[in-house]
Amino acid sequence: MSVDTIIRGRMLRRRRRTLITLVLAALVLAGFSAMLMLGNTFYPVGDVLRVILGETVPGASFTVGEYRLPRAVLGILAGFAFGIAGVSFQTLLRNPLASPDIIGISSGASAAAVTGIIVFSLDDSAVSLVALVGALVTALAIYLLSNKGGFAGTRLILIGIGVAAMLQSVVSYVLSRAGGWDIQQAMQWMTGSLNGATWSSIAPLGIASLILVPALVLAERSAGLLRFGDDTASALGVRVSATRLLIILGGVALLAFATAAAGPIAFVAFMSGPIAARIIGPGANLLLPSAFVGALLVLGGDLIGQFAFGERYPVGVITGVLGAPYLIYLLIRTNRSGSSL
Repeated sequence: MSVDTIIRGRMLRRRRRTLITLVLAALVLAGFSAMLMLGNTFYPVGDVLRVILGETVPGASFTVGEYRLPRAVLGILAGFAFGIAGVSFQTLLRNPLASPDIIGISSGASAAAVTGIIVFSLDDSAVSLVALVGALVTALAIYLLSNKGGFAGTRLILIGIGVAAMLQSVVSYVLSRAGGWDIQQAMQWMTGSLNGATWSSIAPLGIASLILVPALVLAERSAGLLRFGDDTASALGVRVSATRLLIILGGVALLAFATAAAGPIAFVAFMSGPIAARIIGPGANLLLPSAFVGALLVLGGDLIGQFAFGERYPVGVITGVLGAPYLIYLLIRTNRSGSSL
């Protein structure tokens, strides 16, 4: 095979990946637009644009500006955060099952939030803070437990699954001792929803994304080299421990802020990376495609939950229904073909 043929093949693959990424971005924009236009009252694109530009449009200024726009922005930011956090863990640990919501980190946020709601009767802002701390503490505990005797991705996954089971038991115990109203409030948070989105709840996630996403993008090349093993990556100039810690802390923090804002929307972090890998192809940087896929899952799931059935369902219910069979499929596929993305 000639050098020109190899170069031409690489250029074609790069163009294809760029085109697919642009298509994903266009689909996210379409979903965002649909979130702003659709509802009990339909508003055309012109009215929506006027509201976004700050003009006063009777009816639309309140409905779009105060209700639909924060909801749509939270959907995009949360989807981006879940997608990037999930694929960062899956790339680092070389296993598509190594998603934060599979290995217990989301369970840590849920256990902390449910305890705060039922035992301490915390308000929404305090519950978000407690959930953030719960996710970070759980991630630190899993990392420290799995790092004894040297880091091993498989050990981290198994310990994380065990920790997730224990935390789910804590959630079940706390719920069993709660009153009816507290259970309703806790279950609403645990399901994952864009209901009640406000700019004050979105702001911390937006600031965290501006800081953490560039850090994870810079660490992505080194994370790719870690696939070849610690010794090879170190020989190629990668600071293995520092890179691994940066990716884990950055991914956990991003997931924690998203969970604090929207609740633990089921399976978005888990599904985004493998779906992006399937449509982009091997050897590509998956951060941006996974972010777009995550945003599509959240926006699409919320639209389906609002308009596809006679009753309205939170987005977490829809993604949970989609994610459970996908988990079974991925388990079968991983068992047959190996564990890497």
